Formats: sequence, structure tokens, C-alpha cells
Amino acid sequence: MRRIAVVAALLLCTACGSKQKVLPPAPGREDMPAAVGGTPRPGETVHEYDLNHDGHPDVWSYTVSGADGKEVVARKEKDLNNDGKIDSWEENGPGGTVAKLTYDMDFDGKPDVTLYFEKDQLVRKDYAFGFDGVPHSSNYYEKNKLVRKERDGNGDGKVDTWEYWENGEVDRVGVDLDGDGQVDRWETRKTAPAPEGAAAPKR
Repeated sequence: MRRIAVVAALLLCTACGSKQKVLPPAPGREDMPAAVGGTPRPGETVHEYDLNHDGHPDVWSYTVSGADGKEVVARKEKDLNNDGKIDSWEENGPGGTVAKLTYDMDFDGKPDVTLYFEKDQLVRKDYAFGFDGVPHSSNYYEKNKLVRKERDGNGDGKVDTWEYWENGEVDRVGVDLDGDGQVDRWETRKTAPAPEGAAAPKR
């Protein structure tokens, strides 16, 4: 419960802070940063914030110069539970709106949930609960409604189960039986299971 409270409180406060420090740009790094924040990519300036007033930064905001010369927030990193590790990563689009949010829910230093947005609407949610930090399940949304789920049940990097949703219910399910990444059997909630090798319904 304490972890949930900490996460909720810090998610609500994304721009406030008691101190700020600007550092010069440094060489870039991989898309998913290391545990300690504060390393800008080329062309970025980092601003550090200490939200809990313990003398250590827990939010890093990275800005770039926009077309009009004004600073634009490109991304943010947050240490949600004050353990010195990054637990939340935020990537913004060209207009400054959030394009991608990633959370480490169990504080092991690896991503567990990643949300993707287009025009301020959620379009995909990846789940990577496990020890590898690699997504094994994805939900897809249209107009904020769930339309499809895809899962890699055996961890081979290929989707083996597809669920298509309509009006908040499962409409049909496709299963890959031989591991080739293609649907071998379709089942629907309206009719009996489709024969193996049946063509996939049109999306």
C-alpha cells in the first residue's frame, strides 16, 4: 500500500520542485536509461528537481530548443520510491505531448508497463511482468476502447494468442499451435470453434 501511495503522489506532481540545476549536454545513451538519472542526450539540457526535500534529485526533466527557440520538454525520468533508481520514463512528441510512458512497478530496475499515446489518446499498452523486462503481452486501443490483445505465452518473441474485442467483450480468439507466428485455430464466442487452418477474420 505504501508503494502505491508513493507512486500516486509523485505521478500527480510532475512539474513542481524545490530546486533546479541545469547541466551542460553530455553524450547520449540507450533509449531505456540506466538506474541513475541526470544524463542528457545530445542537444538536451537537464533540470533536476527534489520533490521530497531530502537533498537528492528524484525527477529529471530534459528540454530541447524548439523551432521558435523556446525550451520544450522532450522527456522525464522519475525516482518514485526514492531508492536512487529510475522507476518512470516519459517521452514526449514534437509538440510536447506525452507519446510514451514506462513504469517499473516492482522497483527492480526493469520496465513492467509501457503506454503509447497518439494525439493524447492511449493506443497501446505493453506488459513485461517478469525478470527480462521484455513485453510479453500488448493491448491495443481505438478511441480509448480495447480492441485487441496479443500475447507471447512461451517467451519465444512471437505472438501466439490474439484476442479481438468488441463492446467490452471478447469477440474471437486466435491461437498459434506450431510456433510459426501464424494463427492455426480461431474460436469465437458466437459460434463453435473454427476449424484449424481457417483464414483469419478481417480486422
